[in-house]
Amino acid sequence: MKTLKFKLYQSKRNRHLKRIINAAGVIWNYCIALHKRYYRMWGKHLNCAKLQAHIAKLRKRKAFWQSVGSQAVQDICQRIERAYQLFFKHHKKGVRPPNFKKVRRYKSFTLKQAGYKFLTGNRIKIGNRVYQYWNSRPIEGTVKTLTIKCTPLGELFMVIVVDGVVEPETKFEMSRIAGFDFGLKTFLTCSDGSKIESPQFLKQSLNVIKKASSQHSKKQKGSANRERARLNLVRKHEDVVNRRSDWFWKLAHDLTNQFDVLCFETLNLKGMQCLWGRKISDLAFGEFLQILEWVAKKKRKQVVFIDRWYPSSKTCSECGHVLDKLDLSVREWRCPSCQSINGRDENAAKNICAVGASTVKLGDVRQATPAIAV
Repeated sequence: MKTLKFKLYQSKRNRHLKRIINAAGVIWNYCIALHKRYYRMWGKHLNCAKLQAHIAKLRKRKAFWQSVGSQAVQDICQRIERAYQLFFKHHKKGVRPPNFKKVRRYKSFTLKQAGYKFLTGNRIKIGNRVYQYWNSRPIEGTVKTLTIKCTPLGELFMVIVVDGVVEPETKFEMSRIAGFDFGLKTFLTCSDGSKIESPQFLKQSLNVIKKASSQHSKKQKGSANRERARLNLVRKHEDVVNRRSDWFWKLAHDLTNQFDVLCFETLNLKGMQCLWGRKISDLAFGEFLQILEWVAKKKRKQVVFIDRWYPSSKTCSECGHVLDKLDLSVREWRCPSCQSINGRDENAAKNICAVGASTVKLGDVRQATPAIAV
């Protein structure tokens, strides 16, 4: 499976797609209300097949609903069903059931087998209308789903999931291996001693975002000025997201060019989010790992994750001595066994590299001689 994203040309006909998205939001809310009413009356969950049959009958009497393709309506019912099944399975862990959404915040609809057709060039037919998109890359394989998404700025994107792409057999080399330790002050500390600092794009633009947010809150609700202020605020946030994403992609390519195997420690990012809040959101380590794994797979490199409970910071990288306790404020400590001085982040990166190297599958290794001494 591979996901491709294309931007649609700005055109007046795009208003029709936005009306379809609004209609899909209305159908979503109706399905949620029907689920709640059915449970109050009968005390049990509404079957997905019954819901789809009921919505299919209603679509014949509601002209606004008919703008949404039957495939998109089925996808809405199936997503609600999956959300309820997830709630039934994990409600003790705090998972909530699906709920109503504001129609103006409902941003997408999905087509599967029918309802669209790719034409010659960079054109696609959705329903009875033809749209143009930026053909930034070839579409290889069988198209499984087509999703139209609308951003807060009103721009439309086409997200395609393709299947049948033959991936080449991947073989990993261990001639260049490195471990990386994630930190709040230093984004990544490498086992070779190098450090990567995060630009912290949100922190850089915080004053600009605060000013734009203040201007938005002062405008009268429902006015054109408030809408312009909202778009200005959205642009500021999107600028932060785009700059951060661009930096992540460039960093991922640099690291995969330098190393064949990259080792990381599994972290509880949600727990760290509760402790440090905006700092963790600005660093966006989870997003970086997703990008890195995609780039590494494309370049036939490997990303290894070690157990989060491994005491990487408390273990001496020279002799293997493990401390009983190490406070978070201690950034450097002396090993009581070999008397070596260990920097907290550098020592953790070396241990992550050593443990990661030992967990690499031997069948995937061509050369098992690490270039970095640990």
